[in-house]
Amino acid sequence: MNASLLMTLPELVLAAGAIALMLVSAWGGQGSTRLVSWASVAVLIGAGLALLGPASKGGAAFEGLYRADAFAAYAKVLIYVASAVAILIAPRFFAQGRGDDLRPEYPVLILLSAAGMGMMVSAGDLLTLYVGLELQSLAAYVLASFMRRDTRSAEAGLKYFVLGALASGILLYGISLVYGFSGTTLFSSIATAYGAGHSLGLTFGLVFVFAGLAFKMSAVPFHMWTPDVYEGAPTPVTTFFASAPKVAAVALAVRVAIEAMGPATDQWRQIVIFAALASIIFGAVAAIGQTNVKRLLAYSSINNVGFLLVGLAAGTQEGVASVLFYLTVYVVMTLGSFVVVLQMKDAEGQPVETLASLAGLSRSRPGLALAMAIFMFSLAGIPPLLGFNAKLAVFTAAVNAGLYPLAVVGFVASVIGAYYYLRVIKVMYFDDPAEAYSGRATPVESAVIAVSAVFVSPIGWLLLAPLGVATMFAAKALF
Repeated sequence: MNASLLMTLPELVLAAGAIALMLVSAWGGQGSTRLVSWASVAVLIGAGLALLGPASKGGAAFEGLYRADAFAAYAKVLIYVASAVAILIAPRFFAQGRGDDLRPEYPVLILLSAAGMGMMVSAGDLLTLYVGLELQSLAAYVLASFMRRDTRSAEAGLKYFVLGALASGILLYGISLVYGFSGTTLFSSIATAYGAGHSLGLTFGLVFVFAGLAFKMSAVPFHMWTPDVYEGAPTPVTTFFASAPKVAAVALAVRVAIEAMGPATDQWRQIVIFAALASIIFGAVAAIGQTNVKRLLAYSSINNVGFLLVGLAAGTQEGVASVLFYLTVYVVMTLGSFVVVLQMKDAEGQPVETLASLAGLSRSRPGLALAMAIFMFSLAGIPPLLGFNAKLAVFTAAVNAGLYPLAVVGFVASVIGAYYYLRVIKVMYFDDPAEAYSGRATPVESAVIAVSAVFVSPIGWLLLAPLGVATMFAAKALF
């Protein structure tokens, strides 16, 4: 088989699997949903196994358009895990008699989105970047409005589509500027153009490219879609949006910054520092008055993107490794938190999303309350939970890169964010009990919550050494 095809094997597995399962769903109809869902998880596992070969160490494929390296492989593992969880937790949410049952197209769309995200993190060229990003986005627009009869879901899909199209236009304009002033779309050649000397056109191109990527990351000031889409989309879809696409967007931004625009670090660092501090502060302050748990977690994701950008601002191998480590911990905390939100149902089995409904959860569902408390403490960065180590890693990278003011302001602003995380715990443990939630978690949901809680607990410290080695090895691929 062609060497380039072997390097792109994970995306080929996902694309072939999605097409095959689309045919199965067309012939099998609604009755094939369960089969297609489990088969989709098997396809994701197959794509993960495909990373064991040249797909993780092959280097450049298709004359530099695609990069098969350890950095991309690490990001893809996180993407595939988050995608599989989003598929597995969906059936019970949709099976609630609201006329919007789960259809077999749902896992197929996630597979197509995962294929696009794989192209994003492996992009070695601006055109590969754009094609991968659009493949991911088009599937995401449909997923956001998957509950056609639900007004909030339809509104979320429409907002995401309109604002996403605007961001894609901004990104494409930036790509055209970079191409116009460098004469190439390959990252390696673009880096040569940036290293040749100052160019106003290339600087403008850099600004527009990072603006487009900031939208995909939901970094301030391009965050406006996040709370509405997270709240309106079905909860399994929101779980997916808050994890896998976030990994892809951040990893893509890191690759573009280091590989394509490394010689212009002093220029893009200013943009990244502004976005980092704005996201940390705005995400923390805006979440304080939220009464909807999904909106609160949306602002939390904006806040966490800020911390991720602190690691990127360092522009060093240590900084990239800290971003990968933070992404790992963030994905686990996010998956666990949203699966807990899935358990919030009233007596009729309908989803409840208000913060007040969590009151007294420690007495009615002590295990669930404990898990949520662990996730909130970890998101707040309180030791000895792994969320503290993640924040420490990015701040350490910033300090070692000489960015002392950024580290200090980021650390102080993280104290603001701790308030609304602790408010959730206060409501669960100290407020008068609200009506108890109905139903129990499925074995899959229970497993996700338990594994996530154990991972971010002090037991997770056992994984710090192997994670440190893996993230540093992955980061080295970019330098």
